[in-house]
Amino acid sequence: MTDSHSPEPAQDTRSTASRVRDGGRRTAVLGAMFLMATSSIGPGFITQTSVFTVQLGAAFAFAILVSILVDIAIQLNVWRVLGISGLRANELANTVLPGLGWVLAAFIFIGGMIFNIGNIGGTGLGLNAMVGLDPRIGGAISAAVAILIFLSKRAGLALDRIVVLLGAIMILLMIYVAVVSAPPVGEALKNTVMPEQVDFLVITTLIGGTVGGYITFAGAHRLIDSGIKGPEHSGSITQASVLGIITTGIMRALLFLAILGVVAGGTALAGDTIAADAFRAAAGEIGLRVFGVVLWAAGLTSVIGASYTSVTFITKQTVSPRVRNWTTVAFIAVCTVLYLVLNQAPQTLLIFAGAVNGLILPLGFAIVLWVAWRRRDLLQGYRYPIWLAVLGTVTWLLTIYLGWNSLSGIAGLWT
Repeated sequence: MTDSHSPEPAQDTRSTASRVRDGGRRTAVLGAMFLMATSSIGPGFITQTSVFTVQLGAAFAFAILVSILVDIAIQLNVWRVLGISGLRANELANTVLPGLGWVLAAFIFIGGMIFNIGNIGGTGLGLNAMVGLDPRIGGAISAAVAILIFLSKRAGLALDRIVVLLGAIMILLMIYVAVVSAPPVGEALKNTVMPEQVDFLVITTLIGGTVGGYITFAGAHRLIDSGIKGPEHSGSITQASVLGIITTGIMRALLFLAILGVVAGGTALAGDTIAADAFRAAAGEIGLRVFGVVLWAAGLTSVIGASYTSVTFITKQTVSPRVRNWTTVAFIAVCTVLYLVLNQAPQTLLIFAGAVNGLILPLGFAIVLWVAWRRRDLLQGYRYPIWLAVLGTVTWLLTIYLGWNSLSGIAGLWT
């Protein structure tokens, strides 16, 4: 009797194992998607969106749409080439031209460290708006939370889950504020396709802020480290890249609508606290607390994303997860000490980091496109879609323009 039923447990065990593997793969894909999305939704993202909404009004909707389309073209190529090759951006660059990967890594690491000081500062300001905590104490506590994530026994799983959770919280809270501010949705939709005003500088700024610097490679590196790489995973890689950008776009659109509703209602917004004032005007004291949660979550996820990605550029895939996690912890700790000593990232350094980030995109993207067009051997025989390579090349020309602006920014620092 026992023998006649013995195959059933084995069959159930295999099914369970398969479900566990599929569940782990879905978690990794979601984690990579939200890591890229939440990395771009930092304190600077919130300030930037708020200022441009006040500046352009409903016409800002067109800039958001264009930036999303360009971002999709960039991330489709970056994620597919890196994911299918199974190589991180710096490893791919060194394969194409020895030493080039280390140049890219230096840019990413320096820029990531400087911006991380600002991200930690953003978490402190978020906790201050949320519960009235001193920003320096709040920043230190938030950095400790990020460190604990990388010290956990299953740091990879913890990272994936926390960025998904915080990303979902930000979106839900933004939906609430966008609804209570009662924005003129019809006017915003009209301006999405027929804008009353077009500002190309705003558009290029949005693109640089969404896929500039380490953000370009954050999600793709996470997928590679999760083992989701190679031609057989091209579908998952493509889907995650597009959904990551759409998630970022949804967040920016919701923040835009929330502030647009306040502006359209006649409230004057100006100064350095536009976003906080808009949330308060929309939902009173609760709105201010909501702003604190959103700013804290945006800052914390950006700390996680910047730290994780920066460290992937200075460590090899063969390095054990334990060593990589401890290196990430050290990176966060150094950034926290610098924040506490300086109290903020010096303005000149932030400008310099922003300019360097503007150079990273055309350089890193050029490497990706070179492999797509010329190095099929690095793609394991995968036939790269011509339309995607052409789309990427056209978009790359725009990144050259962004890079030129960045060079002007660097030159301005020394004059």
